[in-house]
Amino acid sequence: MRTFKTIALLTLSLVLFSFACQGQSGSSFGLKAGLNYGANGDYFESISSNAQNPDGNIGYHIGLFGKFGNTIYLRPELVYTATKSEYSRGDFEIKKLDVPLLVGIKIIGPLSVFAGPSFQYILDTDFEGISARDIENDLSMGFNFGIGITLNKIGVDLRYERGFSSNETIFITNNNLDIVSIDSRPSQLILSVSLAL
Repeated sequence: MRTFKTIALLTLSLVLFSFACQGQSGSSFGLKAGLNYGANGDYFESISSNAQNPDGNIGYHIGLFGKFGNTIYLRPELVYTATKSEYSRGDFEIKKLDVPLLVGIKIIGPLSVFAGPSFQYILDTDFEGISARDIENDLSMGFNFGIGITLNKIGVDLRYERGFSSNETIFITNNNLDIVSIDSRPSQLILSVSLAL
């Protein structure tokens, strides 16, 4: 319940902040979408001592953003993200809400750099049809940094995201005889296209 209230408060804050700043110079509000590529952390099986990394993780995201300021700006976002990591044992899927709170600065013309914390709330995890028995933290925090280009109302940015601390997800299979643990902390490249409304 506490995590739901936290996400609800963050969402409400983003929406109210965006509408409150709509009339100010240098402010915009819009939609964004794109692709995620990376890994969800290390994969461990208690049956064996061998740790494995995923072969790859391709996912997508879609959401809202606000941008306030010109040369130096604040950019809060609310994003739904779905990722899938391929392991030798099967696919691990995560669905979550991301709330990055970014600070950026224009460096040359339409080019800017940005960085800031990102709060993540895990909505659902799935490992080859087996639901998670236990998630260490539904709500966690990471860090984003990247580079972007904005031309009129269209923006493109590439960023790197990394979770601050491990966030273990436990799966129990085969009549509770096989315990699988996956670190669901994100480590990924994110390519986005945005449209200011």
